[in-house]
Parts: sequence; C-alpha cells; structure tokens
Amino acid sequence: MPGCILPASAAAVAAGLVLAMGLAGAVEPKLAVINAPYVTTPQDVIDRMLALAGVGKNDTVYDLGCGDGRIVISAATRYGARGVGIDIDPRRIREAVENARKAGVSHLVEFREQDLFDADIRDATVVTVYLLPGLQAAMRPMLERELRPGTRIVSHSFPFPGWKPERETAIQGCRIFRWTVPSR
Repeated sequence: MPGCILPASAAAVAAGLVLAMGLAGAVEPKLAVINAPYVTTPQDVIDRMLALAGVGKNDTVYDLGCGDGRIVISAATRYGARGVGIDIDPRRIREAVENARKAGVSHLVEFREQDLFDADIRDATVVTVYLLPGLQAAMRPMLERELRPGTRIVSHSFPFPGWKPERETAIQGCRIFRWTVPSR
C-alpha cells in the first residue's frame, strides 16, 4: 500500500514510544526497527527524492529500511547509480532482489537483510529513509559518525529531529527533506 503519512495518531504513538524507549535505554534500537511499519513510497515521490538528492551515475545510494527496493532500483534504472538496500525483513529482501532482476539492474544494486543500526554505510554518497521520527532520532548519531562530508540525506515525510533541512519540497501531500553532511 503506497503512502506518504501514517494516520496522525498512529504515527505519533509509534514515534513517541520508539523515541521514549530508545532514549531511555528501555530497548535497543534494533528491537525498535522490527516494529517499524512497511509502507511503500509512491513512484512520483521516489522520483522527487532522487532529484532532490541530485543523484547521478557516480553515486552510491543507500536506502535504510528499503522494503521492496524501489528507491535503489529507481536510482539504478534512471541514473545508472549503484545502490544498496538494507532491511531487516527477509520477505522484503527477497522481493527487492526479484524486483531488481526484473528491472535488469541486479549488477548495480544489492540488498542486505540486516538491522540498519548494524549496517556499514560509509560508502554512501546518498542516504534515503522513510522511517518514523523516533527511529530517525536514534539513527542520527550513526549518520553523523559514519557519513562523509558531502553525503546527501533525503527523508520522506519526516524530518530528522534537531536538523534543519537545507531544502524541503512536497508532492501530492508528501513532504521530502534534504540535508548534506557538513565538513568536520
């Protein structure tokens, strides 16, 4: 089911619980990820995300919580970019691998069944996410620590708490945010 925003009450409750439990140390971030809902991103939103990120042939796009792989597959088919999708759900990974095969881009993309908090994302030049705010808040230290200056981060629907986006756009009611990792 494609979507942009969870119903406000569900998003608020889920985000609040994940953030509160994660920050309080009640659960490890990886346990919170298992409870993240799977909601697909519409193709027009993907196209806008990739354009906002300025994806090109020399980029390596990482999609954290990749679901069926549509973002990295789109980056490969449209721009010739390499892509890595990471998801904890083995069903989604199998689906993503099959979708890449059907799109003819298996040579450009890979999918890893892995907790995104355990992922090595240092090779990314672009990172995309469509996760609840609590998960994004928990991810922020990892992104700050591992990503190189100049790496672009694009988020669908939710901003990263505490980060001011350098660019923001909307399409069909979906908000999209972009940041660039600054020089250290």
